Amino acid sequence: MTQPTISTTPETEPQLQPQSSKPRIPQWRFWLPLLLQAFLILAVPARDAHTVMTGTPVVLQTAPVDPYDLLRGYYQTLSYEISQRDVLEQLPGGQTVFNSLNRHSGNSLDFYVVLEQPSQVANPGEPPPPWTPVAVSSDFPDDLPANQIALRGQARNWQILYGLERYYMPEDQRHDINNHIRQIQMDEPESFVVQVKVSDRAHAVPIRLWVGDENYEF
Repeated sequence: MTQPTISTTPETEPQLQPQSSKPRIPQWRFWLPLLLQAFLILAVPARDAHTVMTGTPVVLQTAPVDPYDLLRGYYQTLSYEISQRDVLEQLPGGQTVFNSLNRHSGNSLDFYVVLEQPSQVANPGEPPPPWTPVAVSSDFPDDLPANQIALRGQARNWQILYGLERYYMPEDQRHDINNHIRQIQMDEPESFVVQVKVSDRAHAVPIRLWVGDENYEF
């Protein structure tokens, strides 16, 4: 009787194809943008706080209008004497700066206004006298005398901005402030001034709004 033949050839196991693994994204690519955003968010308040603590008090002449901000309530839009392009063009360096703006492709240009401290001092209870604009420069002026300081502005076409253009009024004082402002504008518009702090690098933060002999903190 013939015995069945038993195969001794080993069975071939199925070959598994290696799976292509996707390269892992380094964690720093995720965290770095978040850290940069956090830095930018914190940098502005930190710079403002440093300016408030160490900056030079400067008073700016201004006249307001009263629009309504649907998101944040009533506010005063402040238009300064140095917000008028024709005023700046009459100062030394003004024509040069704004002629450069006309040639600038982006229609936006940073510049500096040099302000001079007044010689007179306000009596107690009176608004402080405003500083006088004496020059305009496209570069930061380094060698100013002790009674002068530079304030950085930005020209956008015919609009002049300093980041000091709005005063948001407290909810509980809104009505009284508006009435006071309206009365002062009719009687003594020159007594409407804003006190700011200016850093040694020309950055400014608003501190106090003077309406006649009354003042309101920002």
